Amino acid sequence: MSVYQDRKDELEKHELMMGVPRGRLAVTLDVLTDALVLVGQHGVYCQSARQLGKPAMDVQIIAKSIEDAKQLISDVMSELAPNKGV
Repeated sequence: MSVYQDRKDELEKHELMMGVPRGRLAVTLDVLTDALVLVGQHGVYCQSARQLGKPAMDVQIIAKSIEDAKQLISDVMSELAPNKGV
């Protein structure tokens, strides 16, 4: 099943409120946030042997990559804002 079918309701709602490009980016941010939550939960159980109290290095790298992607998407959404530069 495609993402457009899986998240049909979310896409319709956000596309109506923000327009198609920004609405899809908003849903993308939601998907990345969900992934970040799951990575965070995994990090609780997958602790680093070298850095006590921190997730394993691969979990840290995945979380950082998702956060970076969210920031980039957020910046694009700001650039696409209808009143940008007004």
